[in-house]
Amino acid sequence: MIQCYDDFIRALTQAGFGFAYSAKNEGLFSLLAYDWNTEPEDSALRWFSGDPEHDPAMWSTRLLTERDDIAYGSFFLQKKGYITKEWYPYFLAARRQKSFDEAYFDGLISQYAKHVYDHLREHGPTPAHELKFSKEDKAKYERAAVELQMGLFITVCGEQKKISRKGEEYGWAANLFCTAEQFWPEEIFVQAAAISPEAAEEAITGRIFELNPEANAKKLRKFIYGK
Repeated sequence: MIQCYDDFIRALTQAGFGFAYSAKNEGLFSLLAYDWNTEPEDSALRWFSGDPEHDPAMWSTRLLTERDDIAYGSFFLQKKGYITKEWYPYFLAARRQKSFDEAYFDGLISQYAKHVYDHLREHGPTPAHELKFSKEDKAKYERAAVELQMGLFITVCGEQKKISRKGEEYGWAANLFCTAEQFWPEEIFVQAAAISPEAAEEAITGRIFELNPEANAKKLRKFIYGK
């Protein structure tokens, strides 16, 4: 049972990937397959307590601050999840069979997603509130952000608050995004290029059934390919 941050990191590095947390587990695999309303009485977890050791809501931020070998974002069925450095090449091989520009020119990437990606490619890590280029763009941004994360073109790389004219931080911290190439070393993409989509699907499928022998086979393909 995961009772603290170190337990979580140990379980995640062993599993390799999974939903961040899901009460229903999506019929696949989640490290935290329950929610803050149904914790057993003997659990040390304290959701939204602000305790970095025992509050799972804080672990994604802490992980991105302390480690560089685990990606976090909306990777699975449009829900938040984690992928370790070991397994990221397999998901890349399955999902990114074309470069971003090739996918865009083939009509597989929306115009607003290209707008967001081009900004990150040119300017580097950018908080979510700066990727909503106008007040009317909120819905477009939200769709584009998920689209790009599911395609493994961008990933969350931290958090950042808004900055006032006086240079002071204020408000809630927003996700900080960067491209996958800015997050991972080149070796990850070299490894992915050597894996066929079929081999990637086989490896991920096998791992999921190791983690959850009763995994929902109907959801596997969407989990692996992101669509």
